[in-house]
Amino acid sequence: MNRSFVFGVAASEYNFTGRTSETKRLIANFKEGINTILISPRRWGKTSLVKHVCRQLENDPSMITVYMDIFSCKSEYDFYNEFAASILKQTASKKDLWMENAKDFISRLSPTISYKPEPYTDFSLSLGITPKTHTPEEVLSLVEDIAKKKNQHIVVCIDEFQRIGEFSDTKYIQRRLRTVWQHQELTSYCLFGSKRHLMSSMFQYRNMPFYQFGEMMYLQRISTEEWIPYIVSHFEERNRHINQELAAKICESVDNFSSYVQQLSWIIFNQLEEGETAMENHLINGIQELLDTNELLFMQQIEPLSEYQLNFLRAILAGHHTAFGEKKVREGFNLGSTSNIARIKTALIDRDLIDTDGKNIFINDPVFSLWLKRKIYY
Repeated sequence: MNRSFVFGVAASEYNFTGRTSETKRLIANFKEGINTILISPRRWGKTSLVKHVCRQLENDPSMITVYMDIFSCKSEYDFYNEFAASILKQTASKKDLWMENAKDFISRLSPTISYKPEPYTDFSLSLGITPKTHTPEEVLSLVEDIAKKKNQHIVVCIDEFQRIGEFSDTKYIQRRLRTVWQHQELTSYCLFGSKRHLMSSMFQYRNMPFYQFGEMMYLQRISTEEWIPYIVSHFEERNRHINQELAAKICESVDNFSSYVQQLSWIIFNQLEEGETAMENHLINGIQELLDTNELLFMQQIEPLSEYQLNFLRAILAGHHTAFGEKKVREGFNLGSTSNIARIKTALIDRDLIDTDGKNIFINDPVFSLWLKRKIYY
C-alpha cells in the first residue's frame, strides 16, 4: 500500500515529486561515467533523488548502480567493510553469484551471510576485512575488477560521504581513495552527504585530495508550484481535501524543506476524517504539532550550547545575517570579542546548526528556527 506522505526515509516513486532536471542530469552523468558530488542541506531529498535515479536505470543492461550509506562507519576499515559488502551484495543477488564475482578476494575471508525472511530475496553480508586480510588498494579496486569481469559500468553511490572527512588521518585516507578511483575506467561515483559545509570543504579546496574529482551539483529546494499538485492529489486519493492556497502555505511554513513538507502534510492529513477539507486552523494546529514532535531533538541540540552561542542564534533570529563584529551587534547581543565570534561561528557550523552562503549566515533548519523563536527571546 502506498503511504500518503513519507518523511525520515527515502521517498518511493509514489512519494517522489519534482527534480525533473536533476534526475535528467544525474542519469546522463551515470551513463557517461562522470563522477558527481551532490551537495545540499539535510532534509532536501538527496537520498530520495539518488535512489530515484538508480531505479530509473535498473533495467539498463549496460550498467549497475550500487547504493551504500556509511553513516555508521567510524573508521577507515569500517568503511572498507561496508564498501566491499555493498559492492558484492548489489552486483549479484545470490550467494553463489557474488562469490563467483570475487573468488580471490573472498578466499582470505570467512564471510557471514544472513538472509531476510523472504528466502533468497535479499541478504546481509559481513566480511571481517582487516589490514591483515586486504590492503586498502585491494578493497577499493574490487568494484573495478567486478565491472571488468561483468563488462558493465558500475556507479557507486555513497551516502553520508562526509563521514570520511571525520575519520582520523582523513586527508591521508582521502588521498588513498582518490589515487585508486581516479584511474578506474568502468566505475564512477556519486558522493553526497548531509553536512554541507564539510562536503564543500572536501571537494572545493585546492589542497584537498578530492578537489575537482567530479561535477558539483548543488541541490535546490523543490518549488511550491511542484509541491502543490502532489499535496492536493495525495489528499484526494484518500478522500480528504485541501485547496491549492493552503497547500502552498504548508510549503512556505517549512521553507520548502522536502522532509518537513511531507511531515506537515501528513500531520494535517491525519487531522481530517474522510470527506473533510483542511482549513487554516488545521495548518496552525499542524505547525504546533510539528514543533512539539521535534522538541526533544531541538532541546538536545541547544543543551550543550554556551551562552555566547545562544546569543549568536538570537542575533540571527533578530534578522542579523552578517557583520556580527560590528559594535552594535556584538555588544547588543553580548557576543564577546571579534575572535570569539569566529569561534562561535565555527562551533555552530560544526554542530550543523547554522550555515553560510558565503556572505550571509543563517539557521539551516526552518522548523528549528521557528521553535527557537518561540522558546528563546531576542
